[in-house]
Amino acid sequence: MAATPATPKPEPDAPSRREELLRIAARLFAEKGFKNTTVRDIADAAGILSGSLYHHFDSKESMVDEILRSFQDELFAAYDEILASPDDARTKLERAVRLSFDAIHEHGPEVAIFQNDADHLGALERFGYLAERNAQSRAVWLTLLQEGVDTGVLRADLDLTLTYRFIRDTVWVAVRWYRPGGQHAHTEIADQYLTILLDGISAPA
Repeated sequence: MAATPATPKPEPDAPSRREELLRIAARLFAEKGFKNTTVRDIADAAGILSGSLYHHFDSKESMVDEILRSFQDELFAAYDEILASPDDARTKLERAVRLSFDAIHEHGPEVAIFQNDADHLGALERFGYLAERNAQSRAVWLTLLQEGVDTGVLRADLDLTLTYRFIRDTVWVAVRWYRPGGQHAHTEIADQYLTILLDGISAPA
């Protein structure tokens, strides 16, 4: 009796055309800036006519809106998970820094768009949520830092606002030079940043 052939495993779903177009747009927005990227640029990179792009999106504003909303929904859900966890204050802070570098590694274009174009986009009514996300991000980090001070993990004389700004500006700016597959993995960079942040750069006495 002939053996019954094994049923082939289904292939993972290929990305939809819409998802593919969003990835192309995100890359171009990150590289050229949102203002300098045209619908024609996106269509050319996708190998389609400009008019065909409008079958999926009504404008490039709609595209960047979907890109940023999806990314930030995922990011802030992960921050909320850290805040709600039973971990100690230092572990939470370490997790938040590592999460930020994970985001840079996995969603570099989205991070770059936010870093480079948030001010311009925020002036448009439909992107008012970007200011809300900025405030939410500030609250996340200040909560983590305050918990660190309250539990004795961090120094009591820290200016929490300045410390938050230092972390924000040193971590997220890494998107401008970090490249996947480069000299250092994003996890190694996170390790070094955490060592500098939590242990300083002075040699032990």
